[in-house]
Amino acid sequence: MTKSPVLILGARSDIGKAVAQKFASLGHPVQLAARNADSLEPDRADIALRHGVTVTVHEFDALATETHDTFVDSLPELPEVAVSAIGLMGSQEASETDIPAAITVMRSNYEGPASILAILANRFAKRGSGILIGISSVAGERGRATNYIYGSAKAGFTAFLSGLRNRLTSRGVHVVTVLPGFVATRMTEGMDLPAKLTAQPEEVASAIARATERKTNTLYVRPVWWLIMAIIRNIPEALFKKMKI
Repeated sequence: MTKSPVLILGARSDIGKAVAQKFASLGHPVQLAARNADSLEPDRADIALRHGVTVTVHEFDALATETHDTFVDSLPELPEVAVSAIGLMGSQEASETDIPAAITVMRSNYEGPASILAILANRFAKRGSGILIGISSVAGERGRATNYIYGSAKAGFTAFLSGLRNRLTSRGVHVVTVLPGFVATRMTEGMDLPAKLTAQPEEVASAIARATERKTNTLYVRPVWWLIMAIIRNIPEALFKKMKI
C-alpha cells in the first residue's frame, strides 16, 4: 500500500535529515524543504536510493512568510504529515546587544514556523486529515538568563502548537509538540552537554515517528526532561532569579 508523503521543513538541519531518513525507511515519500534547496540534492539521492521512495526538494525560506502560501501550492502533493525542524539558537550574549540578531532568532523559532504550520493547518483542516509536528524546546518552559531570547521564541511556539492542537482536534488534524532537550547537532557543537541528557538526531527522529503513529500530544524525547523541567518551573521566583542555570 502506498504511504502518504511527509514534508520536512528545515530539512538541512541534522534533526531534519534524520527525520527524513526515518520516515523514508518506513516507506513514506519525502518532501525536503529548505533554503538553497539545490544543495540538498546529495541528501535527496541518498534517501531515494537507500529506501526506494520518491524524494523531492523544495525551496523554502521560513522568514519569507509572504511566500508560504505559494510554497504550499508548489508542492507536488499536500503532505499527510508535516514536520517543522526549523530553528536558530543564535548567541544569547550577542542577542542582548544586537537587537536585529535577537529578532532573527525570535522570528526563526516562532514567527516563521508558526506561519507555515498555520497555512498547512488550514489546508489539512479543509481536507479533514493530517498531522503537524513542531519541534520546540524545553528552553521555552521558563525564561532563564542564559538563553531567554531563544527560549522566549520557543515558549511562543509551544503555546501556538498547544492552541492549534486544541482548535483542530475536532477537524481530523493532530498536532504534536516535540521537546527534545539537548541534542548533539551542529547547533549545539562546542557546548558542554551532559551525555545522559543528550539525544542523537536519530533518537529524536525515531521518537517523532512513534509519536506520529500514537498521536502523542507532547513528546519529551528523553522522559527525564519532563521531571527536570517540572522542577525548574516550580522553583520560587525569589530563589530562581538568583540562580544562573
